[in-house]
Amino acid sequence: MSLNMLKLLSVSLLIGAIAPVGVSTPAMAGGSISFDLATADSGEGNLFSTGLRAYSLYRGLKDADIKQLGRGNMAGIAQAGRGNLGFIRQRGTGHSATLQQNGNGNAYGIFQYGRNTRTDVVQDGNNGSGLSFSYGW
Repeated sequence: MSLNMLKLLSVSLLIGAIAPVGVSTPAMAGGSISFDLATADSGEGNLFSTGLRAYSLYRGLKDADIKQLGRGNMAGIAQAGRGNLGFIRQRGTGHSATLQQNGNGNAYGIFQYGRNTRTDVVQDGNNGSGLSFSYGW
């Protein structure tokens, strides 16, 4: 290998090693993880709905309830129909959640912890049920 070729290879390796450092961007500091649970059939729906309604009785909730601990949280619930149950629990900062229930006998709970999570749920029909859990950092 000639001296010029060796110099060229050395300079190329040096530039290849240094260049990413000079043009790199900082990693995102925040993120979130969420999961939703929804029932697949009416049998599961009834069981799940019963669990949500038992939770609401234990906590003294009626129809719709929002509880927020922290700062900068936003939430809203809209219900059209009879016998719907919806609640939103937010603990932390910067959360946003909406729940819209159209129909009868629906039940849904949204739980958000940490910071900067967003959940928007629309339930259409009758006797639907589900949960959403989110954690942000």
